[in-house]
Amino acid sequence: MFSHPKYTAITVSGKIAVGTTTLAKNLRAALDWKYQNAGSIQREFDRKEGRNDNESGAASRTDEHERSIEAMTEKMLKEEKNIIYEAWLAGFLARDLPNVLKVLVVCSEYAVRVDRVVNREKITVDQAKEWMKNREEENIPTWQRLYGNHDFWDPKYYDVIIDTYKTGANESMGIVLDKLGFKQAK
Repeated sequence: MFSHPKYTAITVSGKIAVGTTTLAKNLRAALDWKYQNAGSIQREFDRKEGRNDNESGAASRTDEHERSIEAMTEKMLKEEKNIIYEAWLAGFLARDLPNVLKVLVVCSEYAVRVDRVVNREKITVDQAKEWMKNREEENIPTWQRLYGNHDFWDPKYYDVIIDTYKTGANESMGIVLDKLGFKQAK
């Protein structure tokens, strides 16, 4: 139940291994809202194209494909209600949509991010560091070419910023629920 239903959608954005998926899935469970992960869409596309998403990113896809994902994101956020949309750029793309609560997730301790990738992907520390570096070095210039020379994770684009190095999963979810005006039914 909401005391102030200002927001009809939530975006959860951040770089690799900062905790966006954990937060988005916890919000889905708490709110019973639809959940869409753009990474899943991209991985499915990459599988169909015979690519491994861990080895390639935005630069391996056509501009047309990237723009189609952008258009799909904007359409969902404008038209659908009660949706949680998780993507690296979702908050940036929704920056002018007042009905969308834009959440930026960061992890201020790089070693924690590396550890998360190591455990999730079952790879070595060196492999995790290389994978993270490659993905970010490939994606960011592609997106800047397409969307302008922006810092896509500049706090000015977001309503809520959560550092998962400093907050646990439940506390992070609570911060977002509080911002939504969520109240437990009595």
